[in-house]
Amino acid sequence: MQIRESAEDYLETVLMLQSRLGRVRSIDVANELNYSKPSVSLAMKKFRENGLVAFDDKGYISLTDAGRAIAERTFERHNLIASYLMRIGVSEATAREDACRIEHALSGESFDKIKEFAAAYESARGKEER
Repeated sequence: MQIRESAEDYLETVLMLQSRLGRVRSIDVANELNYSKPSVSLAMKKFRENGLVAFDDKGYISLTDAGRAIAERTFERHNLIASYLMRIGVSEATAREDACRIEHALSGESFDKIKEFAAAYESARGKEER
């Protein structure tokens, strides 16, 4: 299954809501993303069919290992990009909006290099502060 931008957004939202609320239903995802409940329900059905989410008997959503991997990757990209945009002076609201667009378009190779650079930068900065 090819993962599209909207699928990454849905899975990332489930991950964030699970962290914040503990248990998540489709209506929570719909409210968070400001999407219609039928749209979210249809997406969740497709994700279940593709092994990305599971539902318990009360309708609560859980991410499978495959779904969690996609959600965590997307969440990591979003946070790192937003963080660095804010560090260079971009407002938080704009940084988060831009990060949401960039996180989907960036290649794995480019993101890995940005992540390596960020780690090296933080390490060097930590040494300067000592």
